[in-house]
Amino acid sequence: MAGNKKKFIQGNEACTEGALYAGCRFYAGYPITPSTEIMEICGARLPRMGGAFIQMEDEIASICAIVGASLGGLKSMTATSGPGFSLMQEGLGFACMTEVPCVIVNVMRSGPSTGFPTGPSQSDVMQTKWGTHGDHPAIVLTPASVEEIFHETVRAFNLSEIYRTPVILLYDEIIGRMREAVTIPAPGEIEVVARRVPTCSPAEYKPYDAKGGDIAPLASYGDGYRFHVTGLYHAADGFPTNNTQLIEEACIRLLRKVDDNKERIWKNEEYHLDDAEVGIFAYGVSAKSAKFAVKELRKKGIKAGLLRPLTIWPFPDRAVEELAGRVKAIIVPEMNMGQIVYEVERASRGKCEVKGIFRVDTEPIKPVQIIECITGNGLKPSSPGSKMGEMMVERDMLDG
Repeated sequence: MAGNKKKFIQGNEACTEGALYAGCRFYAGYPITPSTEIMEICGARLPRMGGAFIQMEDEIASICAIVGASLGGLKSMTATSGPGFSLMQEGLGFACMTEVPCVIVNVMRSGPSTGFPTGPSQSDVMQTKWGTHGDHPAIVLTPASVEEIFHETVRAFNLSEIYRTPVILLYDEIIGRMREAVTIPAPGEIEVVARRVPTCSPAEYKPYDAKGGDIAPLASYGDGYRFHVTGLYHAADGFPTNNTQLIEEACIRLLRKVDDNKERIWKNEEYHLDDAEVGIFAYGVSAKSAKFAVKELRKKGIKAGLLRPLTIWPFPDRAVEELAGRVKAIIVPEMNMGQIVYEVERASRGKCEVKGIFRVDTEPIKPVQIIECITGNGLKPSSPGSKMGEMMVERDMLDG
């Protein structure tokens, strides 16, 4: 796409455009609804740009392939949905342990198991943090519009290269399949981060040498730097170690390189929070409903506001705690049976009431559910089945 031209495109298409803009030149994946468009577009575009596309036999092979391509020096990506993301967990852990930059897109659908492939969900949010075993870093971005998908895909690649870690782009079927007007920036208009490479000689290079900081430069295979990569705990040279001190230091460093940089990684949108008495914490498509609900509540004289995380992991503890200290309650609408609501409750530190609104029938949470929760039910979780309430509020919205 030519730069600075407005296009009417799908969310999954915007993801592909963002990846190509960021310099992605390798894609390996397996088709799965509702992320398949990403694979199809990459298959058509990458070979024409000097990149490579491979349809793998399954998602396990897909994530292993992008780890290998990244070690070969290519910015790499795969995309999947819930069942495929489950299969990727061992490879994701390997990428965390070996500190290999790559981007994994998870377009969430209803589950568990096959679930409802064409229905949206937000039930993978905890899996992106805790899906793979062991203590490991997690950076997960949650765009809520087609244009944000483009920009957050670029940011995912940048963060992955900066911190030498896999980054997950997490959005739901509705955001992935909807179409909106997007302006694709011209090349160079937004920052694209290049991988930091070693400046020492190959004989001196150690891929996990933390003496110069928690994140060591990463050489590419084929550039004359020979080094070992293993999922076992390893010393600075990459070879396995059973030295308990080195093991502890490596584990702590893996987490520290993200935890110590949370201020640089966090990204939130604040909407009408300056004077809010009731806060809403929402991400993805639920945030779209939340923003509309805030507008309607404001018309009724109710001071509601929205805190929307574009970075869900590391969790925006500070922003939530600050909000909790100013409002009477925080409402958390999400399309699952309650996941992030408990993180909000933890981060609030008892400073205000926290209530969840949950929906798992493959329909999005509607603004009316949020409005009813705040105005009609004494801050109790509302039911998705309140049809009369929906009709009354929606009629008021149309009249107003």
